[in-house]
Amino acid sequence: MPLFVKQTLFATVLLAAAQVAAMENRAFDRAFAALPKRESAGVQLKALQDLRYRWLMETFPGWATYQGYPGVNHRWTDASPEAVQRRREQTRRLLAASRQLDADQLPAAQQLDYQLLYQDLLTEVKGFQFPDHLMPVSHMDGIQRQVPSVLNSMPRNTEADYQTILARLEKLPRLIRQTQDLMRRGLEQKITPPQITLRDLPGQIRALIPAEPEDSPLLKAFAKMPSGMSAAQQRRLRERAHSLYRETLVPAWQGMAEFVEREYIPGARVGIAFTDMPDGLRWYTHKVRQNTTTSLSPEEIHRIGLGEVRRIRAEMDRIIEKTGFDGDFEAFTDFLRHDPRFYHSSREDLMRGYRDIAKRIDGELPALFGRLPRLPYGVKRIPSYAEKSQTTAYYMPGSNKAGRAGVFFANTYNLPSRPIWEMEALTVHEAMPGHHLQIALAQELEDVHPLRRLSGYTAFVEGWGLYSESLGYDLGLYKDPYSEFGALTYDMWRAVRLVVDTGMHELGWSREQAIEYFKNNSAKPLHDITVEIDRYLVWPGQALAYKLGQLKIRELRAEAEQALGEGFDIRDFHDQLLGAGAIPLNLLEPRMNQWIEIQGAAAAQDQSTATTPTGVSSS
Repeated sequence: MPLFVKQTLFATVLLAAAQVAAMENRAFDRAFAALPKRESAGVQLKALQDLRYRWLMETFPGWATYQGYPGVNHRWTDASPEAVQRRREQTRRLLAASRQLDADQLPAAQQLDYQLLYQDLLTEVKGFQFPDHLMPVSHMDGIQRQVPSVLNSMPRNTEADYQTILARLEKLPRLIRQTQDLMRRGLEQKITPPQITLRDLPGQIRALIPAEPEDSPLLKAFAKMPSGMSAAQQRRLRERAHSLYRETLVPAWQGMAEFVEREYIPGARVGIAFTDMPDGLRWYTHKVRQNTTTSLSPEEIHRIGLGEVRRIRAEMDRIIEKTGFDGDFEAFTDFLRHDPRFYHSSREDLMRGYRDIAKRIDGELPALFGRLPRLPYGVKRIPSYAEKSQTTAYYMPGSNKAGRAGVFFANTYNLPSRPIWEMEALTVHEAMPGHHLQIALAQELEDVHPLRRLSGYTAFVEGWGLYSESLGYDLGLYKDPYSEFGALTYDMWRAVRLVVDTGMHELGWSREQAIEYFKNNSAKPLHDITVEIDRYLVWPGQALAYKLGQLKIRELRAEAEQALGEGFDIRDFHDQLLGAGAIPLNLLEPRMNQWIEIQGAAAAQDQSTATTPTGVSSS
């Protein structure tokens, strides 16, 4: 293509982007100005929630796709520096509006809505002092992972659906350019992921652009098209997709891969500690509090982790003794890592094993829960383009509105690192009664604002997932000592996180020291351990939320059991805990304490009524 044509096209793209930004500004300004100021506090809050929800969906259209929100599937989020600044200013205005609302005048049913909205906006605004946007890509996250996931979640029922997918593909090179621009700005300011974690990033990018278009994860929608579309329609759409792929997508992704290899990795910071970056100590503390929704300091969390490691290690030693194994902890974990009996010989057998466990769990759930979700879920393999550097498993929420089931994705890469003894605990966490049950129930909440159904506080969501692992005993799992040891290994895994995350980012631990500590206290395979440690390096503070959330839920359950005695009902406790969707730990505790008080008072009243003679007033 001649240079002047390229320049003209690029100028056109920039002009179109500026026009979109101006429209977004005007639309937000009009909606913000229309917020009611003389209505009741409840009406004002509802209007503010409506604006916040619409703003989130239209500003982050990839996320909106997952939610089944209409009208934005043709776009990507604007990742230009100007758009980042615009979103920050709009969020500040929303926070200011929430502060103007007289929360004391809200009805009880809306108090939690207000607390969640205000706390979310305040946390976001506090985070604006730190340049997170200058690290848009890591081996764990970024457009090389998000783009194929979003594209493959889009509706594909009609020709119009496919035209929308094509429209999104056409806009993808601009998103790639914007992302590279942010990465370059990060390089200039020494704000990058640690260099050691970026080794697989070029391969992840190139995995999106194989030689044949039909092999690309970007074009999966065009491999099998709806039977209701004519052959001619399918051919035209597929040819357009393949043309876009060869002419614009391959060069754009190839350019990004070369940029990462030639500039980004060589220029990335060598140190691993998040606190090595400008203002890193305050930045890390903010991330810890944002992810855990507590006021705990990194040092306090480190001490909690050390205590949990000691406790779980004692339980693991008890299991080793029960098996009759002749050897110490290191020898036992080496045995678990390498004995062939603990590993499947094919990917297909591994997936069948997961599906069998999931089916066995489903039949036991009514004993622990009064409410179960309507949305089904499936078990699938992690895509090959991401599996090498991906963790053991993850869950992708579904949507009744979008017509998509939830999915428990399991990693089948490197079978000798996928032990059978971990499979039950992993399934309980990722599928039922872990992430799928909790997230699907939140999506199905009635009489709550749609904004509430989007809540995804890590400490609650992952704390619930880890707490769910302990329910495996009630579900008839962990019947052999190796699976029980696997459950303890998973609990230990999350306890170790408290130690190594804070150790590396706050207390000067090396990557090798963290790997060795993990290895010495867990049976996890070395490949998994290395992947996990690198995850903590690029997502500082995120992994702390799991164990802290679990500990809070266990604490609340213990308090309820003690306060209610024989009146404690595990089904009621779980239904209440999950009944408001995901909420921060600092709001969960008072909510559950209030429920315990109400249940206790009701039980006392029932007992008083039962012991009062008929016809005699108890007053």
